[in-house]
Amino acid sequence: MIQLIVGTKGSGKTKTLVDMINAGTRTTSGNVVVIEKGMQLTYDIDHQARLVDMDEYHVAGADMFYGFVAGVLAGNYDITELYIDGVLKVLDHDLAALGNVLDQLNAIAGESLKLVVTVSADRDTLPESVSKYL
Repeated sequence: MIQLIVGTKGSGKTKTLVDMINAGTRTTSGNVVVIEKGMQLTYDIDHQARLVDMDEYHVAGADMFYGFVAGVLAGNYDITELYIDGVLKVLDHDLAALGNVLDQLNAIAGESLKLVVTVSADRDTLPESVSKYL
């Protein structure tokens, strides 16, 4: 299941994400993983959530991003909640590429994984390939 948190810069997406992550660490029976570009959330999220910085692995572009996320999921079958912050930074703000990546992630996520992604864009500018996950 994919859930998008959409809004322009400064609209409170990250605050909402942090609240969801911290709630998830208290309620889930599996592992909570957070993937972000940079380490801005280090002191905001509960220490029980695993924080992964895409910059450490030089992730760039849609194909590399999908492979990275798929590898994280393949490496730990106990992940029940996966949060991705700042996905458009990695995709060079390409909304069409985001739609393709979301379709690919949806295919491997299944029903047991809660996948939450923040998207820094105006809701009205989203193509159908992205807005269908709202």
